[in-house]
Amino acid sequence: MIVKTLELDFFRNYIHAAADFSPGVNVICGENAQGKTNLLEGVAYLSSARSHRARYDRELIRFGVDYAFLKGEVSARGREFTLEAKLHRGERRQLLSNGVKLKSAAELSQVLNTILFCPEDLSLIRAGAAERRRFLDDGICQLRPRYAGALAEYRRLYEQKTRILRDWEEKPSLLDTLDDFNLRMAQVGAVLIHYRAHFIKRLSALAPPIQSNFSGGREKLELRYETVSTVSDPEAPAKILLEELMEHQQSHRRAELEARQCLSGPHKDDLTVEIDGQSARQFASQGQTRTAALSLKLACRELFREDTGEWPVLLLDDVLSELDQRRQSFVLERITGGQVFITCCEDDKKLARDGKRFQVRGGTLTE
Repeated sequence: MIVKTLELDFFRNYIHAAADFSPGVNVICGENAQGKTNLLEGVAYLSSARSHRARYDRELIRFGVDYAFLKGEVSARGREFTLEAKLHRGERRQLLSNGVKLKSAAELSQVLNTILFCPEDLSLIRAGAAERRRFLDDGICQLRPRYAGALAEYRRLYEQKTRILRDWEEKPSLLDTLDDFNLRMAQVGAVLIHYRAHFIKRLSALAPPIQSNFSGGREKLELRYETVSTVSDPEAPAKILLEELMEHQQSHRRAELEARQCLSGPHKDDLTVEIDGQSARQFASQGQTRTAALSLKLACRELFREDTGEWPVLLLDDVLSELDQRRQSFVLERITGGQVFITCCEDDKKLARDGKRFQVRGGTLTE
C-alpha cells in the first residue's frame, strides 16, 4: 500500500499543502508545533476517518474556516484509488473513493491501512484498559469489516442499556425491554470476544520476538486477554461464548439495577502486557514502556501484511528521539519494506537514503 500523493486544504494548521511521496521512507522534518504530526494525522484519517488526537471532526478544521478537505492518491491491492474526505462545521462529513460516496468509514480501511506510533502511545502500556481496547479495536476494524459493524452496534446497545439502567426507577416500564437488550448485547459481545481473542493470539506470536530483539534478548514480553469472568475460553465457538455471557449478565442483574450502570460485557475487556513476568503497566521503565508499545505496533504491521499481502503504511511520529542508538538502529532495520513516514526535529540523512525528505515550517510543506 502506497500513498502516492496527499493534498490538505484548511486541515489543522495547513492552508494548503500538496506532496508526492516516496514508496519507501519519507522523512518529515521541522521544529515543534509546525505541522509534522498534522501531516501524519491527515494520512491516517484517509484510512479510518478517525483522529488519534481529536474526538470531533470539527477540531481538524483550521481555526476561522468552515471546512477542510483531504485527498490522497493511493496504490493498493493492485489498483489505484483516489480517497477524499470533506469536513464541514455543523454538517456530516463526506467520504469518497474514486468519486463514489462511501456509506461508512469502514470502507476506507478496505482500501488503505495505516499503523501510527506517536508519543501518546505510551498510554497503551501505562493507562487503563480503555487505551488497550482502543488499540485492539482500531487494528481489528481495519482488517475485519464485520467486527467494525459489530463494535458500532455494541456501542449503540451499551448506550441504550445505560439509559434504561439510569432511568428505570423513575420509569419502571423501561425494564420491559432490558432482557431484549441483554440478549442482543450478548450476541454481539460474543462476536467481539471471538475476534479479539484471535487477534491477541496472533499478536502473542509476533510481538515478543520484536521486544526480545529490542532488548538484545534480555526481555520477555507476554500478552494475555482478560474478558468476562464466566468466559472460560475466549477462542470458543460463538454459541458457547453467548451462553457464558448470558450467565454473567444474569449474575450481575441486581448489581446493575442498583448501580444504574452496565457492569457486564466486553466493554470492560483488557489486554494484559507483562515483561519478564511482571505487569508492564506497574513496573516497566520508561524505555521498556516505549519499546513494548512500539513492539505491539510493529507486530500489528506484520499481522496486516500476513492478512492483506501488503505492508500497511507505517507512520512514526517522533519515535527515534527517545530511543538509544542501538534501539534506533533496530527500528530502522525492522521497517524495511513498505512505505514509512517518520517525523523528526533534525534532518538525519541516514533516515531516508532511498526516500524523500520534507521540511515543515508554519504549516508549509516543502521537499
